[in-house]
Amino acid sequence: MSEDHRDTLRTHISRLRDQIAQVYLGETPAIDWIICCLLSRGHVLLEDVPGVGKTLLASTLAKSIDCPFSRVQLTPDMLPADLLGVSIYARDGVELKFQPGPIFTSVLLADEINRTTPRTQSALLEAMSEARVSIDGVTHELKAPFMVVATQNPAEFEGTYPLPENQLDRFLMRISLGYPNADAEIEMLDLRPATTVLEQIEPVIHADDVIAMQREVDAVHLSEPIRRYIVEIARQSRNADEIMVGLSPRGSLALAHAARAWAWMHERDYVQPDDVQALLVPVCAHRLVIDGSATGSHWMLAAELIDSIARGVRSPA
Repeated sequence: MSEDHRDTLRTHISRLRDQIAQVYLGETPAIDWIICCLLSRGHVLLEDVPGVGKTLLASTLAKSIDCPFSRVQLTPDMLPADLLGVSIYARDGVELKFQPGPIFTSVLLADEINRTTPRTQSALLEAMSEARVSIDGVTHELKAPFMVVATQNPAEFEGTYPLPENQLDRFLMRISLGYPNADAEIEMLDLRPATTVLEQIEPVIHADDVIAMQREVDAVHLSEPIRRYIVEIARQSRNADEIMVGLSPRGSLALAHAARAWAWMHERDYVQPDDVQALLVPVCAHRLVIDGSATGSHWMLAAELIDSIARGVRSPA
């Protein structure tokens, strides 16, 4: 790829970031993290209390890309077929015809994923892992790019089904948005972005450009010292007394690929230790299973532990 084309792609990323920031007025790291997920072919779980902009952030990202988009409001009575699709008899009643579900898209917004049952949650597993679904013994491929942006409210709220560890592990990142600062909240009251600015959003990047950028990310160099650094963090997490289940090899792969995307977003073709450190919490914290005797918020404890573990691992020069 020519340097001019590469610069054009990076310009698209800047436009994408700026457009999302016009609508989502929360902290900017969340915007960069969700774009990093897109470039990494990963999926993202946005978690926080109601009303902090989870759905708004996901919807703005989807509307900013010129590609198919589906939104599903997950409920306790939803069935797997409501997501994947169903085979029905054609009008002649002779053969079955497959009717694709909302998962056949490029960006799927699965709103309030922990409001639906584990059976329906698990219907997403194959799609998220392999970009395909199997229905009635037939495998259907999902076209690239494909990304799941799921939102959930904390499990302490009634009527929720917490995601099991194997489902959480399929998300490249789990992002806790938090509350906006005072100035942003004041601006929000005047601007009302969900009902004004969001309706005016136009795509600033095409699906083919996303695929081209994902290929660029694949080519970012990951040196042996950086690979050893990532693996050592994972190994130390498996030996920590407070952690029952540490970072798996899949977690190491996720951190490595996200670091490649982060480096490319910062106009480098190689990964630095800072790239790994910037993504430790969103990529790794949700993959840790904390000792049941520990007290406090699981999310906060996991974030503190993985950060502490990384500080104890010697960083490559």
